Amino acid sequence: MKILIINGPNLNMLGIREPEIYGRKTYQDLVHYIEGAAEALDVSTGFYQSNHEGDLVDVIQDAYGKYDGIIINPAAYTHTSVALLDAVKAVGLPTVEVHISDVSTREEFRQVSYIRQAVIGTIAGKGFDGYVEAIKLLLAHENGSEEHQ
Repeated sequence: MKILIINGPNLNMLGIREPEIYGRKTYQDLVHYIEGAAEALDVSTGFYQSNHEGDLVDVIQDAYGKYDGIIINPAAYTHTSVALLDAVKAVGLPTVEVHISDVSTREEFRQVSYIRQAVIGTIAGKGFDGYVEAIKLLLAHENGSEEHQ
């Protein structure tokens, strides 16, 4: 299985940005962590991070025909982007929404997720492990075990 892992704005600042919420590990630490877990699960991964909404839309569209699934942490665009929702709907790839922090316990505006309408599951508040859980959810989905979170 080939999975594209997309991270939105400010995730390149992991380790610096609000370490009391996101921890001290960096974006590169996240990528290495996911790569190790994916290899153990016999999953091939691609990674993309951007602070620009249009770039994220482009990479979602480009995933069509190249990947079997998407894991996306849209970050702040979770709460604002119909464009990301439409892109995920357009490509029709099984997609899992991930958030490092537990957005349900944060500011009121973070309670809205546009992209959630198009995903097979949402994993939040599990740190880097949430990405690994998302990989397992996509594998289960591919094998016909449709778990929704």
